[in-house]
Amino acid sequence: MRIGILGLGRIGAFHAETLSSLDAVESLVVTDPFADAAKAAAERFGAEFVKVVDSPEALLAAGVDGIVVAAATDAHPALILAGVEAGVPVFCEKPVAKTMTEGVEVLKAVQDSGVPIQIGYNRRFDAGFAAARAAVQAGELGKLHTVRSTTLDPAPPPAAYVAASGGIFRDCSVHDFDIIRWVTGREVTEVYAVGGNRGADYIKEAGDADTTGAILTLDDGTIAVVSNSRHNARGYDVRMELHGFTDSIAVGLDDKLPLRSVEPGVTFPSGTPHDFFMDRFTAAYRAELTAFTEVVTGARPSPCTIEDALEAGWIAEACTLSLHEHRPVTIAEVRRA
Repeated sequence: MRIGILGLGRIGAFHAETLSSLDAVESLVVTDPFADAAKAAAERFGAEFVKVVDSPEALLAAGVDGIVVAAATDAHPALILAGVEAGVPVFCEKPVAKTMTEGVEVLKAVQDSGVPIQIGYNRRFDAGFAAARAAVQAGELGKLHTVRSTTLDPAPPPAAYVAASGGIFRDCSVHDFDIIRWVTGREVTEVYAVGGNRGADYIKEAGDADTTGAILTLDDGTIAVVSNSRHNARGYDVRMELHGFTDSIAVGLDDKLPLRSVEPGVTFPSGTPHDFFMDRFTAAYRAELTAFTEVVTGARPSPCTIEDALEAGWIAEACTLSLHEHRPVTIAEVRRA
């Protein structure tokens, strides 16, 4: 098949490399507002370069079977809609749009189109998280009572990114929110969030927190605890624990876990710590894009729909409001806002 890629920044170039190695992908067509980046990627991966004018029409007219949207968030709605209008399956990195209002508008515009859309939440394709979901579905843990989900970045993103990101809950914690829903099969009904600033001043100046915690109440009474930080000098730490009345399991406890045990005689973990999300989730990204090629051929439905992405977004909205107003917030409240 022939896949078009819109946006050749860090994640777009990474996707181009992954797609170029998949047997199902015969050729790539790439474009980016920064022509030099697109030309470099085209040369590196043997792709066709299409110059951006004002719309993605030239790329869509190049005979693509599917498109991968890795452009800036502001461009996501228009690019998703352009793909759908052309009848071309779309893979789009999260979020669907910069605001939930825009995201809902995109959903309304495409929900009856019949064109499949997959949103990029890569943890759904990580072997550990998939095994945890299977264990929950099989009843191996019994009734769940506690879930803990952690995302700790090794260093904060640049000031320009923070200023435009919408806040840590919307750009970082949202991965935890999505994977909690996916692994447990439950919905979040209420949140309570706190946050602080222990590091980079520009994060505080942007009105954001660099370290946060959130308590999520799921619809069956399970409590989920989400911990996030922009500062984890030892590396990139993504984990999940699930505790039930029959058993407890964990995701992310491998030899590259960026945590140091001080127990006498304990050498775990002994490997080099994960230091970047592309290192931690290389295999997951490959599985995610492989899944998209199957969506393109009609072999499977979208494994992460716009509806899924918006559900995680509502949790992020509730946590942001809770942080700012220092109170519990229900998901129903932010949906009505």
